Amino acid sequence: MIDMSPNLVLVVAIGVLFAAGVYLLLERSLTRVLIGVILIGNGANLLFLVAGGAAGRPPIVGRGSGPMSDPLPQAMVLTAIVITLGMTAFLLALAYRSWQLHRHDEVQDDLEDRRIARLAAVDLLATRDTDIDVAGATLDEEAELARDETDEGVVVGGDLGGTDHARGEGGRPHASGDGPGGDAP
Repeated sequence: MIDMSPNLVLVVAIGVLFAAGVYLLLERSLTRVLIGVILIGNGANLLFLVAGGAAGRPPIVGRGSGPMSDPLPQAMVLTAIVITLGMTAFLLALAYRSWQLHRHDEVQDDLEDRRIARLAAVDLLATRDTDIDVAGATLDEEAELARDETDEGVVVGGDLGGTDHARGEGGRPHASGDGPGGDAP
C-alpha cells in the first residue's frame, strides 16, 4: 500500500508561502504585490504536488510494475506556472509604467474608497447615495483637494514652444484683424 501522508515540512512550507503571499498581496506597493502573487503561485504548486501523493512510475500504461503516479497534479502545476507567469508579466508592466509616470509604484486611494471608509467608521449605510460626508464636504470639493498625479509635469497656461492660440503660426501675430489677437501693434 502507498503511504499517502504528506511530509510535514512541505505542509509548513505551503502555509508559510500562502501566509507571506497574502500579507504582501495586501500592500500598496506593486512590487510587493508582485512578490505576493509569486509566493502564492509557488505555494499552490507545492500544494498540488503534495496533494498528488507519493511519486510512482511514469504514467505510461504497459511499462514497468508498481503503482503509477497521477498525471493530473503535474498538469495542474504546469497550468499554475503559466498563469503565475502571465500575472507576473502583467504586474511587472504595471509597476514599470507606474515608475515611469510617478517615480514610485504605490497604488493611491480613490475618492470612493475614502467615502466608504468614512461611512464605515461612523457605521452608516454605504448604499445611501448622498455625496456628502460627515464633515460636510462633497466629493467634488474633496476631488479638488485630492492630489492628482496625472497632472504632474503639465504646464498650465504656458507656451510649450509651438504655436500660441492668441498668435499665428510660429508665435507671430495674425495679419488680419478678424483672427484671434486682432490688429497687431
